[in-house]
Amino acid sequence: MAIILVVDDELGIRALLSEILTDEGHTVEMAENAAEARAVRERLRPDLVLLDIWMPDVDGITLLKEWGATGLLTMPVIMMSGHGTIDTAVEATKFGAMAFLEKPVTLQKLLRAVEQGLAKPSAAARPATPVNHPHHNHHIGDSSLTVEAAMTGGQGLPNTPLLLGPQAEQSFDLDRPLREARDAFEKSYFEFHLAQENGSMTRVAEKTGLERTHLYRKLKQLGVDLSRNKRGGAL
Repeated sequence: MAIILVVDDELGIRALLSEILTDEGHTVEMAENAAEARAVRERLRPDLVLLDIWMPDVDGITLLKEWGATGLLTMPVIMMSGHGTIDTAVEATKFGAMAFLEKPVTLQKLLRAVEQGLAKPSAAARPATPVNHPHHNHHIGDSSLTVEAAMTGGQGLPNTPLLLGPQAEQSFDLDRPLREARDAFEKSYFEFHLAQENGSMTRVAEKTGLERTHLYRKLKQLGVDLSRNKRGGAL
């Protein structure tokens, strides 16, 4: 798999992204500021970088510009920010970022952006393709660049209607070992709450009383189909 560098000054974000990407089979290196990011980039030459914009010393956009100006932007860079605006997304893509993810980062968009980034040879600046999305249809001047396009490297999410989720009342086959019955109940329980919360991992974690990383592990263990529930789910 790939070597991915996560640059974020928040320990919780670094740990969560590392947990998820490691679980997907990638090797994850972490940096909490631009100085550490420069060192890791030089030492390991990562295949992809997840770069936070708001950092205390040198912000992510400045580091992105620096890499671009010195010929070091040889890998795809995905920008992240908890205060994302369309202007920030446009600026990031203009200086070579292949995608912009708004925090809280959704599980689907994270994995999709990483997959798309690793499929591309470099993070050289490229025009974003106009995308028509029902929830993000703000246009910038004559470029027709939508928020969704700027945040996903020019590729919006498919306009797929949500399927009806699991119902609150269900029947279970109790004539089987306790562990099997319990796992079946827990799987249905989490699928129900994921559907109720539109796939938001944060809200499901709060509702079920589980820490997000533990919840993610639990869902993987139970074989819950996250691809179906995580359309709008936030980490």
